[in-house]
Amino acid sequence: MADRTATTPAASTDAPRATENRSTTPASDTFKTYISGQWAERPDAGVSERPAARFAAARRSRLSQLYPGVRLILPAGPAKQRSNDTDYAYRAHSAFAHLTGWGSHAVAGSVLVLEPVGDTHEATLYFREAAGRDADEFYANPEIGEFWTGRRPSLGNVAIDLGVATAGLDELDSLLSRLDSGLPGETLIVREADRALTDRLDAARLLTDALDDVDTARDTELARDLSELRLVKDEHEIAELRQAVDATRLGFDDIIADLPAITAHPRGERLVEGTFNRRARAEGNTVGYDTIAASGPHACILHWTRNDGPVVPGDLILIDAGVELDSYYTADITRTLPVSGRFSEVQRQVYEAVREAADAAFAVVRPGIRFREIHAAAMQVIAHKTAEWGFLPVTAAESLAPDAGYHRRYMVHGTSHHLGLDVHDCGQARREFYMDGIVEAGMVFTIEPGLYFQPDDLTVPAEFRGIGVRIEDNILVTESGAENLSAGIPRTADEVEGWMLARG
Repeated sequence: MADRTATTPAASTDAPRATENRSTTPASDTFKTYISGQWAERPDAGVSERPAARFAAARRSRLSQLYPGVRLILPAGPAKQRSNDTDYAYRAHSAFAHLTGWGSHAVAGSVLVLEPVGDTHEATLYFREAAGRDADEFYANPEIGEFWTGRRPSLGNVAIDLGVATAGLDELDSLLSRLDSGLPGETLIVREADRALTDRLDAARLLTDALDDVDTARDTELARDLSELRLVKDEHEIAELRQAVDATRLGFDDIIADLPAITAHPRGERLVEGTFNRRARAEGNTVGYDTIAASGPHACILHWTRNDGPVVPGDLILIDAGVELDSYYTADITRTLPVSGRFSEVQRQVYEAVREAADAAFAVVRPGIRFREIHAAAMQVIAHKTAEWGFLPVTAAESLAPDAGYHRRYMVHGTSHHLGLDVHDCGQARREFYMDGIVEAGMVFTIEPGLYFQPDDLTVPAEFRGIGVRIEDNILVTESGAENLSAGIPRTADEVEGWMLARG
């Protein structure tokens, strides 16, 4: 039910509020008295500290060491409007989730504050706790009322659950009021997480420092450091990513099992998306990103998410999908499947070339290499295969020269990106730590080469046009090399055909 009840009259008769015409909240004194009483005591469910709590504490400690004496404000962020009086499904900011361990059950509008104390910080998590039944919030406020959105956790239970001190939002407002009045010490914020909170802090900075404009450089440094803290995953993060990959495998199994219904529908790509999303909701929080279900020539569109085309026997379908767990950790897997169950000769030729590129990239992964070497290894294969097939006007070696790149016509994207809380994790890290960075044990990233021959590409023979293939795996760097976390999802052409035969 999406109804949002109006609780107060509109401020102006000329501009009714979005909720005013939807429904009417009972407002008589008799009703208020009646609804406030005769409620049974609700037992307080037993709560224990979640496994993520000690890892989140260690992450906060690492951040604290980077910012001695600096107050840090890390908002979860408010709910975001989808249309009129409906919101998107809520997702807390990834930095907030990383430092608290609070994922899909996070309360919208929560804020983590690290207050400097000596050479360390004290962490307090501020959020809106539930009002009592003697207030009208629980039935009259459609945004946070328990009749509308369900029971909210108590301060005490969250403190135990996350292993961090908690306080109500009124206490946060008191802190912000002191900042408005010039509370000493530097204060930084994750700027994009909560616009209203950022604007309030900026106003306080201008007032305190008598400036004409806000210097956001230090906030940018904070965002950078929060990204770089996630480059190497801890034990808990790795376990979550393994689980996300396992759940994603089930989603691919479901798609293959549903292929008869999928191919019978004129918008079969939508059924692929729906089948996978059902599994994501069953096994986790949701999908980690919009599922790409790209059949036939749609597979040549790298981020095809419209998913409104048919799935036709004889074509390939490229499925790029990942389950996001309640912790927000997500998988990111791509498999390209022959809809009829078997590859044609040309489809197999392209598919196995992409797999060879993926295998070559995986073979170089170990601690101590540069991240960009993974892409270079895949490109060696892509260049040599497209040259061998006569698609390039030069040799593979010439195409691989920095000022050439003819082979990149058929694969314009990169081979790898970091993976974790965000599908493209650590996106604000410095280049010297990311693309030019040294690979370390505990890093998790994708390897995802592809070949895409556009339907109108006259540089390739007609039988190749409209074929798009990508194979994407999730890779964990170990002390001695690497582990393909998604190796259990069939990869070779023979394995894929056997998989479809067994599941179809």
